[in-house]
Amino acid sequence: MSSVMKVAVRVRPLNKREKLLSSKVIIHMRGNTTSIHKPLAGRGEKLKDRGKMFSYDYSFDSIDADSPTFSSQEKIFKNLGSDVLKAAFYGYNACVFAYGQTGSGKSYTMMGNKVDKGLIPRICEELFLEISSRSDSMSFQMEVSYLEIYNERVQDLLRKKLPCSEGRVLKVREHPTDGPYVENLSKHVVLSQSNVESLITLGNATRTIASTGMNDFSSRSHTIFTIIFTQGWFDGELPHERHSKIQLVDLAGSERADGTQAMGTRLKESANINKSLVTLSSVISALADLAVSGQSAKKKQIFIPYRNSVLTWLLKDSLGGNTRTTIIATISPADVNYEETLTTLRFASRAKNIINTPTVNADGSTKVLRELQAEVTRLRTLLAEAAQVIEVDWATSVKQREKLQYNEEKVKTLAKRWNTKWRGAQSILEEESIALRKEGSRVILNCQLPHLIGLNEDCLTTGILLYYLKEGKTWIQNEASCCQETVLSGPELPRERCLLENCGGIVTLFPQDGALCSVNGSAVTHPCQLTQGAIIQLGGGSILRFNHPAKASQLKEKQQSGLLSSSSRSFTDLSKSAENLSKVKLQNSGPEDQRKSSPSYLLLGIKCVVFPSSLYKK
Repeated sequence: MSSVMKVAVRVRPLNKREKLLSSKVIIHMRGNTTSIHKPLAGRGEKLKDRGKMFSYDYSFDSIDADSPTFSSQEKIFKNLGSDVLKAAFYGYNACVFAYGQTGSGKSYTMMGNKVDKGLIPRICEELFLEISSRSDSMSFQMEVSYLEIYNERVQDLLRKKLPCSEGRVLKVREHPTDGPYVENLSKHVVLSQSNVESLITLGNATRTIASTGMNDFSSRSHTIFTIIFTQGWFDGELPHERHSKIQLVDLAGSERADGTQAMGTRLKESANINKSLVTLSSVISALADLAVSGQSAKKKQIFIPYRNSVLTWLLKDSLGGNTRTTIIATISPADVNYEETLTTLRFASRAKNIINTPTVNADGSTKVLRELQAEVTRLRTLLAEAAQVIEVDWATSVKQREKLQYNEEKVKTLAKRWNTKWRGAQSILEEESIALRKEGSRVILNCQLPHLIGLNEDCLTTGILLYYLKEGKTWIQNEASCCQETVLSGPELPRERCLLENCGGIVTLFPQDGALCSVNGSAVTHPCQLTQGAIIQLGGGSILRFNHPAKASQLKEKQQSGLLSSSSRSFTDLSKSAENLSKVKLQNSGPEDQRKSSPSYLLLGIKCVVFPSSLYKK
């Protein structure tokens, strides 16, 4: 299906600078129409009666908060954000980006503030509300990324500021079917609105902002906040999976060097900002011409300069591609900004003509399942028809039955695998405070609860062994004993139990009578409070490391601020932890044949996090 790009214009109130200049309001809105009146050369004279008039999908008047036609942040969301939500749940890609002069209200419209949230936090909040209402019959996955384009370089806002040599500047690549993407951009799985808000706060704190003559807090970069939204459900016995990409873009403002009094670094920033925005205007104009021409012969002659800037390259799919796109043009009402405002209105007017071709993004594996099921139904019909015929071709009938049985088994297997993939991952992420994120070729697993990590030397171990310690008591004992939560296997582990108690974030180990326990290489016979990085040995060989994410974070902050001296670090840093591990291994060492025969222990009962492969497609 084709979809014309939706365009909205929003005018903000006069700011302090414009009031000091005694600026006149030259923007007037009525319904979906926006008109601009050019001021006369003489200051204080009447405005010309004649003006220019533009018609858009929406015209939002936010000049006077007391006006009955005032457009609030909530109204902007209801008119624009609700369409993004509908597109996401139907499986379409969606994009909203704000365009306009610096200081015209783009960041306020997109991000807002703590008191009056903008489109980005409101869309995320409504997504989670809608998910909670549908979670009984469907499964959902959400992951987000946040980047900025500064001086034509892509930088990850959700990773700590690193020197360029350490890989913070990322490269843009293009997948033959999925389009442009940023290589090694971190993606963070989110489970709640608080997760999203934390990431937004982190990203905004890292974003490049500076003061200019036009705006005290001018955005010196373009930012793209991306949500990858995946949903899965069963229709009868057949699984369905579809995903959508939501791009929420806050562009840096167009500006004149004399108006912003830019010099040095600011001048270079302005040059790169204007370069990318000029390219964006060229792309918009070319796409508009392409839509208006409507003739294949002319289409071949029109070149779309997507790759002339990083911004337009990354937005390629949102401009004339597989996305439902909305542009919100923000403008100033003041006569001193007439030229910039008129440029913005003309840009928005051209964008109205662009035609995108969004399609539902369905997962290929579930499509195969449905095709198999259709084939099963067809074969059943053929066999039923054959049974009613007196002279039956038995050879053909046997082949059809064999093919039917094979397809039925394949449908069951694939459906079971798909169901396990979704339900297992969702259960762990929601119930066990575990988060997963991807950074380039690395997959990072974060557990917010105190937890144990297995450090066994068994080279045949196929996974990472992790056990989280919930609030309360957790028993550890031999697998031959009665039912328990944590199970360690191995002939040297005694039947007697060991108790770990998590009380308000403080974890204490209670060795039971006769149990062999050691912490940091020293035998433990009495209750012992575990510290970050402590090495625990249970029985004759099972070795675990204790991690406490909250404590580790506090200690790291103290260390960076210089409040934590090297003598008081105890077992909080990696060197001490490595020392303790070496100490434990040294105690376990012996003759070569003895080491070969020493048993390997496995930490059992661990749930496995599995995500749909579609989440990580480039």
